[in-house]
Amino acid sequence: MRDIISSSLYQNALIQLEEAVSSMKADPNIVERLKYPKRAIQVSVPVRLDDGTVKNFEGYRVQHNMTLGPGKGGLRFHPSVSLSETAALAMLMTFKCSLVGLPLGGAKGGVRVDPLSLSRQELQSLARRYAIEIGPFIGPDNDIPAPDIGTDSQTMAWFMDTYSQIHGFSIPGVVTGKPIVVGGSLGRAESTGKGVAFCVNFAYERLNKRIDSSTTVAIHGFGKVGVPAAIDLHQQGAKICAVSDVSGGIYNKNGLDIEAVISWAKGKHLLANYQGDCEKITNEELFELDVDVLIPAAIDGVITKENAPKIRARLIAEGANGPITKEAVDILNDNGIFIIPDILCNAGGVIVSYFEWVQGLQHFFWDLDQINKKLHDILYDAFKRVTHNSDLYNVDMKTAAMISSLQRLTGAMRLRGMWP
Repeated sequence: MRDIISSSLYQNALIQLEEAVSSMKADPNIVERLKYPKRAIQVSVPVRLDDGTVKNFEGYRVQHNMTLGPGKGGLRFHPSVSLSETAALAMLMTFKCSLVGLPLGGAKGGVRVDPLSLSRQELQSLARRYAIEIGPFIGPDNDIPAPDIGTDSQTMAWFMDTYSQIHGFSIPGVVTGKPIVVGGSLGRAESTGKGVAFCVNFAYERLNKRIDSSTTVAIHGFGKVGVPAAIDLHQQGAKICAVSDVSGGIYNKNGLDIEAVISWAKGKHLLANYQGDCEKITNEELFELDVDVLIPAAIDGVITKENAPKIRARLIAEGANGPITKEAVDILNDNGIFIIPDILCNAGGVIVSYFEWVQGLQHFFWDLDQINKKLHDILYDAFKRVTHNSDLYNVDMKTAAMISSLQRLTGAMRLRGMWP
């Protein structure tokens, strides 16, 4: 277990858990069970590269808690993937699914690899071999993977096909985030970012504000989460003043030409090379901009005790998982900055993944308006419960989100009991 609890992300998740438990006085025996994952799988993923050589990659799948239903969580292809990071993300998925009322547990998986270093054929071989290695531990009634950093709908199609070939018939429910033609759901690709935009609106409503042409937004991480969030907020009139990727950021105080920037990013061009009307900034400089809304939508641990005092945004929407360290959360709360917690703010992806799973089981698919309305309503209900607990227990939003999650999860664990 020492390897699992070693990462700062895991430690931050444990601290959030302990603070919520202290405030709500949860059953300590049940909480003790939540501190560690139910199951952690490490696999070797050998791949024959295009030059004929064979290279081994490390792969993981962690199932944290499945009291409420099958495991659910993404597959990440990234150089930083580790057992500890995967376990932390699986824990957050448990709390996220519980918070938004889904009949799902928490899981996460990944392979330590730079996907940009592999050809399409090598990526396909990696995805298929990884599916084979973790195949005994997953399934539509057991654990259902989805896309994450470094993976996409094509990865899920390869994964589904491999799993289906092994079993001799098509099993689309083994993963979500698939292409529409093989059982995917409308709205899934943009669901996490759209959910972030919904949550920004809910927060503005609580703060007695409204999004309009005077609202300024900065987005750290202009990818699968940041782009849809930018589109949605821009359509409401907000100015997207700054965005960034791994190469750096671009900034225009009057608002970027967001359609042009999105077109550039979708062409797989780095923002550092963008030539539009803007000035180049670093990722660190983006955090310090004087904007209304800051959306960290890339990776964990980017807002720390070192840069938190320099943040001037009035509202932070955690589009990524764990982008703010515990020390930074305390600083931001003391400075009066409203934080929309990650397990609420970025839950849109798992909610629409749930919709995809249900549609696939029913062989009956919904239109986009139905999906977006259901997504809005689930997030709004969760947001109201979090703010209610924030007021009731006199705690910050991140602690209130954890309390709201634990109320459902620990109740279910108590009723099911422990066997043997």
